[in-house]
Amino acid sequence: MSNSNSHKNAVDRQFGEQASAYLTSAVHAQGKDLQRLAQLLEPYPDARLLDLGCGAGHASFTAAAKVAQVVAYDLSAQMLAVVSQAAVEKGFNNIQVQQGVAESLPFEDASFDLVISRYSAHHWHDVGQALREVRRVLKPGGRAIFMDVVSPGHPLLDIYLQTVEVLRDTSHVRNYAPGEWLGLLTESGLLVREVTSDRLYLEFSSWVARMRTPEHFVTAIRALQQGVSEEVLQHFAIQPDGSFTSDIMMFEAVRG
Repeated sequence: MSNSNSHKNAVDRQFGEQASAYLTSAVHAQGKDLQRLAQLLEPYPDARLLDLGCGAGHASFTAAAKVAQVVAYDLSAQMLAVVSQAAVEKGFNNIQVQQGVAESLPFEDASFDLVISRYSAHHWHDVGQALREVRRVLKPGGRAIFMDVVSPGHPLLDIYLQTVEVLRDTSHVRNYAPGEWLGLLTESGLLVREVTSDRLYLEFSSWVARMRTPEHFVTAIRALQQGVSEEVLQHFAIQPDGSFTSDIMMFEAVRG
């Protein structure tokens, strides 16, 4: 079995059983990034849009209220089943679902006006390849919008973030730093137009419960939090109960 297939299976295992939990997660269902996304999609009522790594579909639902057609794409069949059911319940008839991986999109060249992705890229096996696929399926002048947790960049802060992320969710690959994102986007042939940043508060008990993190890993995360330097404690605003705040960014790019 190849590494990519192994990782695909790991992600599917991690998220399949938690699909419903992500649909009802306040962290995923709300946020200023969804509000901004809605504003950015306002000028494209006739667009065909791809939601890459759609998860439980929150970005897809936001998009479906603004554009003509949404393809919700994810490697987890259980996530896609949740999206399909929720779309019916919400009254959306312009969302179709399709299963697959980010690095190999089963779509024709230049077949989408817009591609969006929210809180997904840190699970991808090969972000560079996925971004090249995004450029391929975008029409000339088409826009891509990526939203994700980002690494602060400094090694001391980065190692804390990556460690707690992979302890909480073993399918985690990497939260990329802003500079890494800009490099990957540029190398893929996408032109970065705007970058916006924000902070995301994560309540600890629901954060680990959502992923059904094993108790021994939860204990390890809490032990790490209690032993970190003051710089790490301050940057992530780590609370006595383990809750903390991460950096998030939205990258807006266009296919030239």
